[in-house]
Amino acid sequence: MLDIVRAADPDYASLQHVYGATGAPAAILRPRTAEEVAEALALARETGGELAIRSGGHGISSISTNVGGTVIDLGRLNGIERLDDTVVRLGPGAHWGHVAAELYPWGLAISSGDSGDVGVGGLGTTGGIGLMGRAHGLTIDRLRSAELVTADGVLHRVSASEEPELFWAVRGAGANIGIVTSFEFEAAATPVVAQATIAYQLNDVAGFLESWGELVEQSPREISAFLYMGAGSVPFAQATVVFASDDADAALAALTPFTELPGMAGQRAQIVPYAAVPLTTDAPHSGQQRAFTHTGLVDHLDRAVARRLATLLAEGSTQMVQIRSAGGAINDVPSEATAYAHRHQNFSVTAIAGADSPRFAAAWEPVHALMTGMYLSFESGRDPGRIMEAFPPATLSSLRAIKAEWDPDGVFNQNFDVTRSRLEPAR
Repeated sequence: MLDIVRAADPDYASLQHVYGATGAPAAILRPRTAEEVAEALALARETGGELAIRSGGHGISSISTNVGGTVIDLGRLNGIERLDDTVVRLGPGAHWGHVAAELYPWGLAISSGDSGDVGVGGLGTTGGIGLMGRAHGLTIDRLRSAELVTADGVLHRVSASEEPELFWAVRGAGANIGIVTSFEFEAAATPVVAQATIAYQLNDVAGFLESWGELVEQSPREISAFLYMGAGSVPFAQATVVFASDDADAALAALTPFTELPGMAGQRAQIVPYAAVPLTTDAPHSGQQRAFTHTGLVDHLDRAVARRLATLLAEGSTQMVQIRSAGGAINDVPSEATAYAHRHQNFSVTAIAGADSPRFAAAWEPVHALMTGMYLSFESGRDPGRIMEAFPPATLSSLRAIKAEWDPDGVFNQNFDVTRSRLEPAR
């Protein structure tokens, strides 16, 4: 029987909020099986009002709760199962930190993000720019099949040979076409990696960023690097750099140049299980991370991008800038192969402020003007026009045709609905 949680129930307080927002849904539906997902969807459609689909609830966009509507919470679909030597089946409600811990004894790993609290469902239908991305590609690039419930309540198995159009759309725009109830991923035999944490004092932010970008692009593909830059009178940065192998000599050679960049103030490097890389807290969600972000993709951290990012950090409304490496194996995949079509950029850039404001928007715009695409999961803004940055014209056209066929009533409209590209209210 489908579990329905309402405000008077004791579990409600622990389920109503997400990581970056508070909510007060009228009903939280907690299916345990794919069949119950279909039942939950039918009930939500019959009830009407806002609908949110939740896997982990950790997403920056914070769209997996609402006020007065329905939430389908997939947290109980959290299975982690090994199917053969390298293929694993994951439930959408599993968290990536738990996945990494479970896969480690099997000698396997799947590149995910830097937070182990993120749910499989959100990241597995959007992209997955992770700390082994340059070595193994996006998380969605390891997806071999999935099962999903479409708006009509029908369960589909999708793969390269089974309903390939839906499989194409799931990998980058899955939230638009259905609710994924299970994923089958081909994991990599990289359970152990070298990880370096490096701190920098930045006396010349623009110069440092140019050097950082050049070094990342020139590094071997085993290197993936995330840079977190804080604003202040003397800007500082912390980097997480991962070498996707346990070859200590090769790792030392690849990591050493990062300690030679100007302003290096401290570093620590060690060989660790990949499961130790994504930070996993399992903290309950209470809307605790109240931040607002803008994001985009750039081909390179060239002089123009670096100077504008330095200006953004100095302007005062931005608290932090995060730069994640892409490129490498991510860009080996043809742009038309998946609904995530950004296969030539080398970096994802995200600016974080305490709240949305005209000042922050104005400060971000000069950087935004140099962007060549967008990764949806890092954007807080709800401007429907940004859908055209997330999906190039040919990709967007294909997605709209698929959505018109599989979700003609616009049931799945809460997460950057591809049918909308103007400033207009969701229906």
